[in-house]
Order: sequence, then C-alpha cells, then structure tokens
Amino acid sequence: MTKKSVVFLLLVATMALLIAPVAAQAPVTITWFVGLGTGTNDQQIEAENQVVADFNASHPDINLEINIAPSFETAVDTISTLIAAGTPPDIVGPVGVGGSNRYEWLDLKPLIDASGYDLSGFDADLLKLYETTNGGYSAIPFAIFPTIMYFSRDLFDEAGLNYPPQAFGEMYVMPDGSEVEWNYNTVAEIAKILTVDANGNDASMGEFDPDNIVQFGLNFQWARLRLMWSDFQPETSYYNWDTGQVSLPDSWREATHWLWNGLWTDHFIPTRSYAVSDAFGAGSDNVFQTGKIAMAIVPLWYTCCIGDSVGNFEWDFAVVPKSLDGEYHVAMDADTFRITEGSAHPEEAFTVITYLLDEAVPVLAPTYGAFPARANYQQDWIDSKSAQYDWDVNWQVAVDSIPYVNPAAAHHESNLPNWSQVYDREYALQTLMEGDTGATMDVDAELDTFVADVQQITEQQ
Repeated sequence: MTKKSVVFLLLVATMALLIAPVAAQAPVTITWFVGLGTGTNDQQIEAENQVVADFNASHPDINLEINIAPSFETAVDTISTLIAAGTPPDIVGPVGVGGSNRYEWLDLKPLIDASGYDLSGFDADLLKLYETTNGGYSAIPFAIFPTIMYFSRDLFDEAGLNYPPQAFGEMYVMPDGSEVEWNYNTVAEIAKILTVDANGNDASMGEFDPDNIVQFGLNFQWARLRLMWSDFQPETSYYNWDTGQVSLPDSWREATHWLWNGLWTDHFIPTRSYAVSDAFGAGSDNVFQTGKIAMAIVPLWYTCCIGDSVGNFEWDFAVVPKSLDGEYHVAMDADTFRITEGSAHPEEAFTVITYLLDEAVPVLAPTYGAFPARANYQQDWIDSKSAQYDWDVNWQVAVDSIPYVNPAAAHHESNLPNWSQVYDREYALQTLMEGDTGATMDVDAELDTFVADVQQITEQQ
C-alpha cells in the first residue's frame, strides 16, 4: 500500500469518527405541559396526542413529549415542583393571562428576530396583548376571546326596541326615535325597559315589583369584578410596580356605583339570589342561556355554553358599549403557549411553538373551542359555530372587535404581587355586592377597605 493510500485511509477514518457522533446524535426532547388552562378532557387529549405525533413525524431533530395534568390543582402543584427542582417543562399551554401570572416566561423577541418569524398573520393591536415593558413579547397569540354583547333578539322584539349597534361607531335609536351614543348610560336605560316583573311592569315604571322579577335587562355573564371594571374603563394604575402602591382608579369607583345601582336601585342586573334561583341559573348562574336576560356582556368563549338556546330563542352579537372615556375598549380573554424562562432548549421550543400556532391550529382550535388569533384560520371557526347556531349570527362583530383590544398593561388579569390572593379579595368584594348583603353596603367605604386590604396583600412576602 502506498504512502498516499495510507494517508487517505487515515483521513477517511478520522472523518468517519467525527461524523458518526453527529449522525447518531439523539433528537432534542421538548416537553409540553398541559393543565393550567383547557386541554385535559378526553377529546382534547386525543387531539393533542395527534399534534405530538404529527410534529415528531415532520421534525426528526426534535422529540416532542406531552405531560397532561389531570386537574388544574394538580397542574399548579406539578409545574411548581418541576420549576423549583430546576427541571421545568419547555412549553406550557394553553394558558390564559391569569394562569400565567404565577411563573416566569422567556422573552420571545430575540427568537422571533433570530428566526425571522413572520407576525403579519396577526392583528398588530392583538400583539400588544403580550408586549412586555422592555419591548419584548411574553407570548404570541393563539386563541382569542374578545368581549361581546350578546343580546336576545326575542326579548328586544317583544319590547319593540331596536337592536343594539352591530358596528363600531353606530348610534343607538331610542324608542322615541332619538339617536344616542352607545354607552353604559344608554345600556342602563334600555336595560330597565327590558327588566320585567310578574305583572308585566318594567323597571322604568313606578308599579314595578323588584321582589318578583321574571326577566332582567343585563348581566355580565360569569365575569369577575376586575373584568367588569375593565369593561367600563381599562386602567393601568391599579398597581405601581415602581412604588408598590395600590390605588383604585376613579373610573372603577364610578363603575362600582353603576353596578350597585343596576343591582339594588334600578334592578336591571340579577342579584346572586336571582342568578342561582331555579327560574334563572338553577344553581349554575348561567342566566343568559335561560332566555330571560336581554343582554349579556361576556367574552366570545361563551358560545361554548349556550347550547340550550337552540330551539328556544335566538341571540345575536352587538358591539360593547363605549367606555367611560367615550372610546371603545375591548377586554379580551386569550389563551396561548409560552416557553418557560428555564427551558434548556429555547430554540427548539420556539420551533414547537411556531408549529402549535400554525399547522396545529386546525386540530387544536376546534377541540379547545378557540377562536384563532390567525386571521386565515378564523373562518373555519365561524363556519362551525354557524352550523351550531343557524340563525345568521353576526360573527363579524367578533372580528371587528379585535383592533380595540386592551393592551397588556391594562388587561383585566394583569399581574401584581400575590396575584391569586388579590384575585380572591376582588371576588370577595363582588360577592358582598351581589349577595343579599349588597343591598345595604356602603360602596365607597367597602372600596376603601378593599384598597387597604389589597395593599397589604401585595406587601406580603
């Protein structure tokens, strides 16, 4: 064998030794944790497993594994333990804004920039929902649920009232033919006309009996108090991260008085006793589905929960009323997927995220009941809902609401220290106001006590 041949064979052998480990290198494992939001029923698990299989088949360099918690409570304990042990999952979701407040998430902006990821498929205003204070992105939108006004066509027709506006900027035509702004003052006026007692008197009449109401004009279906406050006026001054100061914006105080008047003075909003009565919520508080509520302000996801309306009454969508500042603001619930700050493989995790936000949407969105954030997937959702509610609902209202979404800093579940405990304190105030105790409560005094309590909660270590 010549000297050249020996050298050549040695080079070939050396190259083979260098290449072999690369060729044999195992794919990077990315873990996807499910349970902090939806995604845990049998049908959803089947869809999620399909997504995992499809992803792995098309990405040989990444092995996607899924970890599904059996319940929300279990999920919180499990992920908290994993993070504390330094072994967090790479991806968590779907998870809403509130559910994400317990943990730290990776800023996606560097990954978006490095990969050239195209955000043009999302409404620019929608992206603000996940903007961080340093100009980054905590997430990219997946499922969105803008707040809508649902209204009963049947009850408006019966009362001889014009339907609420279905386009932003439209005026409302009152019974006397006058045109007025579509705001909460207007809502209160028509809600009184649509609130009726057993004798047929409405809440605008002197003979009206508030102890024997058979139909209400308005409710904020299943809304927690901060969502209702944000419907009236989104604010960013609830908690100051620089000073640690809690304050109740004047607009939220005004909104609380408006709600209290609707419950206890004008009686067009059902109290808790009415809402859980056999005649209305039957313990579930799902009062709009009974057909005895004329208007409900609630996010789009409520289409999941009004199947009993089919064959009983027809509802439709209207735009939300203008907020107290005279402008339109849309509170929005939103679910998406996030990368944990401690992920060992952020680049590969981002590859999975981009798949979940695009190719996986047709599989995941229907089982999650999710209105896709990507415009090119929205029509399929609309078509499926139109088949379920086949009386020409104006779904365009939902699409048109997207540009009015409240930004991250003004979101009704924006973070503050000890968020979960603050959330509970907000609900305690709401329960006081809506329960029988609300009739005699001193609104301003209770709000002052609330602010002091929340201040104390945020200062707890």
